[in-house]
Amino acid sequence: MTAAAAQGGGRILVVTTTVGSIEAAQALARRIVEQRLAACVQLETGLTSLYRWRGQLHEDAEARLVIKTIPGAEAALQALLAEHHPYELPQFVATVAQTSTAYAEWVRAEVALPAADAPGSTPGS
Repeated sequence: MTAAAAQGGGRILVVTTTVGSIEAAQALARRIVEQRLAACVQLETGLTSLYRWRGQLHEDAEARLVIKTIPGAEAALQALLAEHHPYELPQFVATVAQTSTAYAEWVRAEVALPAADAPGSTPGS
């Protein structure tokens, strides 16, 4: 029995970010899943965000990405968003979530950490 199973569930990392269109959300979600930095990315549309940016009040339509991953993938996911997110300052809100054991195991099985981020890896190996 795994430690997660002994505790009656598992934990994953849920990250949210927003973009200005469904097309941008789909492209970013596809890149994240194809690079195996998340098991699943859900897209939510119909959002309106009110925010201050550079001293001005803005109100914009947005789409939200809800990214299901593991804590060990956080740095690689942040790097991907820094490089490919369309916003100058992308939202990156990460929360540890308690899930069923089976769901957490599925997420862990689908996420593949880059070699440099994998537990037990050493630089240059």
